[in-house]
Amino acid sequence: MAKTYKIAVMPGDGTGPEVVAEGVKVLDAAAAKFGFNLEYTHFDYGGDRYLRTGEVLPENAAEELSKNDAIFLGAIGHPEVKPGILEKGILLHLRFALDQYINLRPVILYPNVDTPLKDKGPEDIDFVVVRENTEGLYAGAGGVLKKGTPDEVAVQESINTRKGVERCVRFAFEYARKRNKRKKVTLCGKTNVLTFAFDLWERTFYEVAREYPDIETDYAHVDATCMWMVKNPEWFDVIVTDNMFGDIITDLGAMIQGGMGIAAGGNINPEGVSMFEPIGGSAPKYTGKNVINPLAAIGAAQMMLDHLGETEAAAAVEQAIRYVVAEKLESLSAGKMGYGTDEVGDLVAGAV
Repeated sequence: MAKTYKIAVMPGDGTGPEVVAEGVKVLDAAAAKFGFNLEYTHFDYGGDRYLRTGEVLPENAAEELSKNDAIFLGAIGHPEVKPGILEKGILLHLRFALDQYINLRPVILYPNVDTPLKDKGPEDIDFVVVRENTEGLYAGAGGVLKKGTPDEVAVQESINTRKGVERCVRFAFEYARKRNKRKKVTLCGKTNVLTFAFDLWERTFYEVAREYPDIETDYAHVDATCMWMVKNPEWFDVIVTDNMFGDIITDLGAMIQGGMGIAAGGNINPEGVSMFEPIGGSAPKYTGKNVINPLAAIGAAQMMLDHLGETEAAAAVEQAIRYVVAEKLESLSAGKMGYGTDEVGDLVAGAV
């Protein structure tokens, strides 16, 4: 009997519904070919719902989402909603509530895609960032004293626990082993300045590393990591880092792989429900014009299939993306692809 996966679909804001539709199209093509079923439940969480009801998320949102095998997210961000309300109220809230403690970001340069890095190609840019996703500066610890006065004080604390650091580091080593490419894990930190937090990270990293003698280890300060990502990206296989540094270097990664139009990511709870999304945001100026690039959303769908254990289907979707990028598209930029959003989805689904 064919296996059925329950997928929560959150199209979100702006161009989110457009790219999600193409991701679902490709998911359905993969399911039909590889003999499994997908059962979708749609959730209208996002800016329009907030403006209509005044509620960011209902109280039972995390509980309802946790009944699914995975979450497929389009984008969160609305031009009529103050920045931070939706991002913190939906994205950060769900990451914490569902304990999605890993943010997984592949940095892959596909064939025929321009990178700003001189003399670098697909063989050089192929690594993964494993970012801790529920602690650090994003834990929200701190406060403000005497706000709005000349004596105002603002404190934002980075919270790092042994449990949180160890499970993130262990995931990185396991992922490097599963990925089976360079079999190398680089810790990205700042041990020379952030001596308390990254003492914990460094000690944990090397203690866990002893359990993985087949994996090479490396360390780089975050500023050096940024330099080497530009100068020698081929040095990296799996980078593991904290929440803040991970947030920064993954955007740099998106640029060297060709831009936000191709960058996908996952918010992972290996023991629970995970959420997969394109990185580029809601891009409201392109809403409804059928010009946005859906490949990042399709890439997120591919990551979701791999996470669910449908490895053959995931490989077929990745190969289809590579084919369409290399052979069909004129550009990855919105409105310059040579095809409409829906046509790109058709091309990938057909290639699957």
